[in-house]
Amino acid sequence: MAERFVGKQAPDFTMDTVLRDGQNFGKVSLSDYRGKWLVFFFYPLDFTFVCPTEIVALSDAVEQFADLDTEVLGVSVDSVHSHRAWINTSKDAGGLGKIEFPLASDITKKVSSDYGVLLEDEGVALRGLFIIDPEGVVKYQVVNHNDVGRSVDETLRILQALQAGGLCAANWKPGDKLLQA
Repeated sequence: MAERFVGKQAPDFTMDTVLRDGQNFGKVSLSDYRGKWLVFFFYPLDFTFVCPTEIVALSDAVEQFADLDTEVLGVSVDSVHSHRAWINTSKDAGGLGKIEFPLASDITKKVSSDYGVLLEDEGVALRGLFIIDPEGVVKYQVVNHNDVGRSVDETLRILQALQAGGLCAANWKPGDKLLQA
């Protein structure tokens, strides 16, 4: 049975990253995001087919997330060296090109395991996405089969609904009224 994270403190992490500049390495911890919302997503591997479509789409929307006081962090089980090579490979050659958020390396697979998305037999993560609030509480989790990419528009809609501060009906959109309890 899948573990429920919603409503619980997000599992802590510290990982090596490739910074937004695509050149330098750094470290990232959950505590770095205290006071902000975080869209924290897992993808299986660098240099694959569906993954770059998601990463580029999230990168293209990073300003929309920033307008909602939200940071984005991607993670896979690849090394930071693989991440850097992927970022510095053009899109035409199967790379990402410049992206607007860091990519973290879960080379030990501990974070993927802690978040319940590790496919142990394959050694990769499923497409897990977690929205973590400014206090470090998981407010949303979704896990997709690795063949299916996630919707950035739906992620933004869910984030805005969570930030609306009330009850949101099905298909709620920003500007819609909240339900009365």
